[in-house]
This record gives sequence, C-alpha cells and structure tokens, in this order.
Amino acid sequence: MRTLLSTPVRAVLPRRSRVAAAFRRGLWWGVLSLTGGVERRGRLPRGGCVVVANHSSHADTAALLAALDARHSPAIGAAADYWFASPWRRRICRRLAAGFPVRRGGGGMEDLLTMAGELRAGRAVVLFPEGTRAKDGSLGTFHRGALVLAEEAGVPVVPVGIAGTDRLLPKHGRLRSSLVRVTIGEPLPSAVSPEEARDAVVALHARTVAEPLKDSATRRRVAAVVTSRWGVPLAFCWAFAEALSWPLMPELLLGVVCVAVPRAALKMSLGALAGSLAGGLLALQLASAGVHLPAPLTTDRMRAEVRHELAVEGASAVRHQPWNGIPFKVYGAEAGRADVPALDWLTASATARGSRTLTVGFAFAGFGLLLRRHRRRYGRYLALLGGGFAAGLSLIVHGWS
Repeated sequence: MRTLLSTPVRAVLPRRSRVAAAFRRGLWWGVLSLTGGVERRGRLPRGGCVVVANHSSHADTAALLAALDARHSPAIGAAADYWFASPWRRRICRRLAAGFPVRRGGGGMEDLLTMAGELRAGRAVVLFPEGTRAKDGSLGTFHRGALVLAEEAGVPVVPVGIAGTDRLLPKHGRLRSSLVRVTIGEPLPSAVSPEEARDAVVALHARTVAEPLKDSATRRRVAAVVTSRWGVPLAFCWAFAEALSWPLMPELLLGVVCVAVPRAALKMSLGALAGSLAGGLLALQLASAGVHLPAPLTTDRMRAEVRHELAVEGASAVRHQPWNGIPFKVYGAEAGRADVPALDWLTASATARGSRTLTVGFAFAGFGLLLRRHRRRYGRYLALLGGGFAAGLSLIVHGWS
C-alpha cells in the first residue's frame, strides 16, 4: 500500500494540457465574475492530488475550474449517464470542463482508476464523492471511489468547501447573481476514511458559508434606499430636474446606485429614462412659452450648436446628445424655442436618451458585479467617481467655451 511518507518527484504536465487548463480557468473566472464574482482561499499542494468537494449545483464545476491552479490541469469526474449521454454534451463537458466519464450504475471504479497515471503525472482530479447534487445544502454520504483512486496513485486527498453556487444556480432553478467562494483545505493522507474526508469537507463548507462578506457601511445605506420604495422615484426626480436645470447628469446617479445594487440597474435606469423624457418635454413646453430656466454649466457655444443641429435635422438632432457632451436640458430648451413638435421630440429623445441611459446603467451594473468582492472599498469608488465626473464635466464645459 502506498503512503505519503516519501517525497514524490515533481512532475510537469504537458504544455498543451496546461495551456488548455489556463484557458478554461480564464473562461470560468470571467463568467463567474459577471455573475457575482469568485474568491479562493488556500492552494493545492505540489504534484497530483484528488480533490473532493461538496456538490449542490452544476456551477460547482465552474467554481473549481476558476479557482484551481492551471498548473495542475484539473480534470472533473462527470456522470457518464448525463454528461456523456449525447455528442454535444460530451463535447461541452470535455472541452470546457476537462470532464471524464464515471459510470454511476456499475463500472465507476474502473473509470476512476484510469486516472491514476494522470495523478502520478501531477494532475488534479476533481470528484464529488456524494455522487449527485444535494437538494438542501447538507452533505450526503461519501463513496469510497475517490479515496481508492488516491491510494492507488499514491497522492493526497484535498478537501474543498464551496459556498454560493447553490444560490447562483440552484438544482432545477434559474441562474442568479451570487458571489462564489472556494476554500481549499490541508491535504489528507490517501488512506483517509470516507467519514474523515466528509467531515473535513463539511467543516470547510461551514466555515466558508459562515465567513462574513466584508462590506461598506456607505454601500449598505445606498442599497437600502435603492431597494426601498424611494429608489425609482429618486432616479425619476433626479433625471427630471436635470432635464430642466439641475447640473448633475442622471448617469452620475446610476454610477452610484448600479454599482451598489447591480440587480436594480434595470428599474433605476428606466426610472431615470422616464424622468429625462418627462423633464425634456416640460422644458420644451416652457421654452416655447417664453420661459427661460437657469442652465448652469452650459455655454453659448453649446446653445448655438444645438440651434444649428435643430435647424438642419429637426427633432432627430437630439441623437447627437449622448455623445457630444451637451446637456439634455439645452436640447429641450432650444427645441421649444425652435417650435419642434412635442410628439416628434418625445419620440426622438426616447431613442437617444434610452440608448445612453440603459447602456450606462448596465455598464455600471456589470462593473458592480466585477467588484462585488471588493464592496468594502465602495467609499473609495465613490470618491473616484466624483473626482472623475468633476474632471470630465470641467473638460466638457471648457471645450464648449
């Protein structure tokens, strides 16, 4: 019987295998970053090892491929009756997850033992010893196959706890946003019992779930407002006021709230869009009646440019607004003075403002998802956002002076 008393010779996997593993790791890290982020604690030991982890979601495979080192070129044991039942599933499993088939109805031990040579060469083989996904988050009984494989190859067993995947992609559920955390434990000897391996994974999983996510008090306050009944009215009023006279663009508000609460991006963006359209329509009506509202941080050159565009293009001139830096309130006021029909103005501004507002809102939401694990730095982000906005606004005003 093999033991871990002797120091194994460090093996180097083929370059092609490591490059493919690096590609898979980058792919799944990118995917999980967009769905809430992924964190890792601990590292795999040098050389080959059998990784055993809790299993509650199909996303567990993505989490492990994103978290484990590419130098180990991790291979995932997958249920042959599901992932290898059709050609397209088989291709997806092998290419995107480095999966190999393990039969669940007999012959599974033979399938596992074919990976002994890969383990001795330095590869990490990932197995879910429960054999299926848990329904309620609790771990089931561990089968002996993973441990027999580790003993046969003379490599350690590495317990891993995964948290967050049950929320990200529940069993028979839909994909949602969630931070995924992976904790890699200390190696266990290959002769470890199934109960000892299970206890190690249970402890890691419990510790990972219980570990609090560091957050910013400022972000929590912003999130409380955004998710309350005042969130959408706030976006509407801010954009409505900016379309009339308020100097701060609604995009600044979206930069604050969509990073704090990415899931609220759609409703906050739509609220801001509705406010812009309502305010722009009112600005047009007031200007056509001869009312002149204050327009801080605007210039005569901006107004002259807008008058020229309106004379040439009519209401469709507002399509330039999202990109030229001229505030929307200038277009609304000048459109009223040019007697642009209200319906034409509303239609054209809905397209122009809609493209900009929704694009900005979703872009900030994506940024918020990427930075989810850095929530504790939200205050610093706000300082950078405010400074960047002030600098950009100064450059725009100066350029149009």
